[in-house]
Amino acid sequence: MRAKGITYDTGFVRGESVSRERFDPVTVERELRVIRDDLHCTAVRVTGGDPERIERAARCALALGLEVWFSPYPLELTADEMLALFADCARRAERLRGLGGEVVLVTGAELSLMNKGFLPGDSIDERVAFLLSPDRPAERIAEAGARVNEFLGRAVAVVREHFHGRITYASVPLEQVDWTPFDFLSVDLYRSAEIADVFAAGVRRLVDQGKPVAITEFGSATFRGAGDVGARGLEIVEYGEGHGPLRLNGEHARDEAGQAAYVRELLEAFDAGGVDTTFVFVFALHDHVHRPDADPREDLDLASYGIVKVFEDRKGDTYPDLDWEPKEAFGAVAAYHREH
Repeated sequence: MRAKGITYDTGFVRGESVSRERFDPVTVERELRVIRDDLHCTAVRVTGGDPERIERAARCALALGLEVWFSPYPLELTADEMLALFADCARRAERLRGLGGEVVLVTGAELSLMNKGFLPGDSIDERVAFLLSPDRPAERIAEAGARVNEFLGRAVAVVREHFHGRITYASVPLEQVDWTPFDFLSVDLYRSAEIADVFAAGVRRLVDQGKPVAITEFGSATFRGAGDVGARGLEIVEYGEGHGPLRLNGEHARDEAGQAAYVRELLEAFDAGGVDTTFVFVFALHDHVHRPDADPREDLDLASYGIVKVFEDRKGDTYPDLDWEPKEAFGAVAAYHREH
């Protein structure tokens, strides 16, 4: 792989709520140093819903010599709101490009799932339920892909007015994106039990399309069996009215070794398939905290794709100045990047 990366979350924004409450420059700089020095990453996908936060983290990453993928992540926004967000981020990303270093702009992620107007349903849960329905009409999926492509055409035109570097879009396979206006073919790609036997062939088909391929999201939650469900690990979480996680839907066993094995196996598959760039999802999910002494249903980290477990009331042992502790997947990512 040319670029070895991880996603760094600055906070997902839905309405008035932000998934990462604390965001201070000292911690951001420290964590990005860990990503560079200890995880041996050469790239970071800086994602979130607040352009100011993304820019601050991206600026720090560039100063550390990391390739930056500037990645706004809209949730439940209208088309006009998304275009305004992308224009703002394009201007910010272009300013950063002027500082030197590589900056790639990502024009959103999984738009059909995360925003209204592409698939049936007024919420993410409803849209996912539609996709999982065995009798969903195929023509509705095709219509969603057409809507996504029409919107992306508008988004690219807006972004190109302000940003003169390379651009891409973090897609899901159902969207059937027309990659003509983009510099990278980028997919959020998880291996679940249903597609495990065709996963490697699917990666090769992506690479065979001719453009450099980026896997913008892949990883596993931390409960036993999470690798079999791939991207659906967060389904074991019960959420409150404000969309924040409350508890798990039952008792689940911790399996850090399983998470680590899954991540390494996918890194191997992407490397073997000729992928250009990969981003493990995710360094930390700050609202899915680890509660080792609480009721098992309160340990939200079991559903987290983070390769570190975040504490709410104390610091870690490995990095005593930070409020998290590495999981086994942290070591797996570090070892793979160091060896390759």
